[in-house]
Amino acid sequence: MKIYDELVARGLIAQVTDEEEIRDLINEGKATFYIGFDPTADSLHVGHFMALCLMKRLQMAGNKPIALIGGGTGHIGDPSGRTDMRSMMTAEQIQHNCDCFKEQMSKFIEFGEGKAQMVNNADWLLKLNYIELLREVGACFSVNNMLRAECYKQRMEKGLSFLEFNYMIMQSYDFYHLYKEYGCNMQFGGDDQWSNMLGGTELIRKKLGKDAYAMTITLLLNSEGKKMGKTASGAVWLDPKKTSPYEFYQYWRNVGDNDVLKCIRMLTFLPLEEIDKMDEWEGSQLNTAKEILAYELTKLVHGEEEAQKAQTTARAVFGGAGSHENMPTTELSNDDFIDGKIGVLSMMVKAGLAASNGEARRLVQQGGVAINDQKITDPSYALEIADFDNEIILKKGKKIYNKYIVK
Repeated sequence: MKIYDELVARGLIAQVTDEEEIRDLINEGKATFYIGFDPTADSLHVGHFMALCLMKRLQMAGNKPIALIGGGTGHIGDPSGRTDMRSMMTAEQIQHNCDCFKEQMSKFIEFGEGKAQMVNNADWLLKLNYIELLREVGACFSVNNMLRAECYKQRMEKGLSFLEFNYMIMQSYDFYHLYKEYGCNMQFGGDDQWSNMLGGTELIRKKLGKDAYAMTITLLLNSEGKKMGKTASGAVWLDPKKTSPYEFYQYWRNVGDNDVLKCIRMLTFLPLEEIDKMDEWEGSQLNTAKEILAYELTKLVHGEEEAQKAQTTARAVFGGAGSHENMPTTELSNDDFIDGKIGVLSMMVKAGLAASNGEARRLVQQGGVAINDQKITDPSYALEIADFDNEIILKKGKKIYNKYIVK
């Protein structure tokens, strides 16, 4: 099966322009393509997983990825999927996040001469002359067409700043610049980026002629990927300092029955023939599928050793064997205790199991918290420092465990 057909079979392709040409370029390994990442945090999260896995698949087939870091567009903020304006970041914050991204991306794609490239659109966007941009680029865009774009329509009632209104022009200019300077002939993005991407393709053809060879393609899972990147207590990060390998494993181990095979097909590198056999699985077999998904993705991000540790720990915890060696662990100091005690709410916030005391209180009152298998329903429940001489395991819901030690 050719790579383009495999992408379709895995459910990765949603919309394309010029499908025949795109298929030929990708199958022949002649695509130089880019995917953009806005540096809004110092770590990628699982919502970026689709794009990273796609870049890896295409590079393995001989195509050349360009990872575009939005150091310039990050000064504006993409209005897509947002109900309010994104908070501004300093140039120093943006650069730090860009540096973190490259380290994490290196686990998926190979950078180097003739291989993948990482570029930062701050290198050209921040140098643009405003009047020149209006004359050379702004003239190529219809305001009426821009306002019809979904990314803008959804914000019109609450208010769309003129700053954000420029995001489509900036993103389109990125493709134009990459086409001219890097030979980038294809762009990939999520379904909520379709209007912005079409803007880039049209800009190239208007500026360089209708024969300019620029292609556009979108991924199916971007909107779902953004949902995957969020949990009740925040994002699931690829950085092990923010989300441990065990927590990462558990996140994928806990996907819904209806989603597990879809995730295996889209995100793992298991052969399609092997995955197709799982389509008939049901009942307890779906738990096996979830273990396969969690193990494969944890191995991809954190390495085989960490994936094995996470799987062993998860099986021990849920199998009642009591091995908590690799469980997420929170260290407490004497400063965390008041009069020699620490409350259950403080323990949860300290471990990141709740964003605030209020959220922790609601979880306790709803019966969703246990310590050493004893359900806690009193929000004022507290442990003494001497209690931590023995192992203390806090359980949130049915699946999330956290161990506490005093240093």
